[in-house]
Amino acid sequence: MNTLTQTRDQATPPQAHGAQRDEGTLLPPVDVIEDATGITLYADMPGVTKDRVHVRVEGEQLTLEGEMSLAVPQGMEPTHAEVRRSRYHRAFTLSKELDADKVSAEMSQGVLRVRIPKAAHAQPRRVQVQVS
Repeated sequence: MNTLTQTRDQATPPQAHGAQRDEGTLLPPVDVIEDATGITLYADMPGVTKDRVHVRVEGEQLTLEGEMSLAVPQGMEPTHAEVRRSRYHRAFTLSKELDADKVSAEMSQGVLRVRIPKAAHAQPRRVQVQVS
């Protein structure tokens, strides 16, 4: 079932895990798990705190954004930094099977968990069989 698709301009290059985009943001790696009642996304955003993460739904578009803040002691400057960009950005297109009004999100230890339930019409249901 195709309930979530990655927006084209946000595609992760095949060689990279957490690859960098040309616009100066990082693509967080995202795991998508679907079950009978909806989908759950797990986005790895190390260094991002709850107050610096943003989840937006506009129409059929789901956008995940976060800004990491690396604590450097006062008066010190890093001599080497492998991650030079501090912003994460990822976008997905939601299908009509998902209920965009009921999206929930939580952040824990650098992992953003986003839950999107299926709409009532897309949920499996049991049909009562009548005896005649």
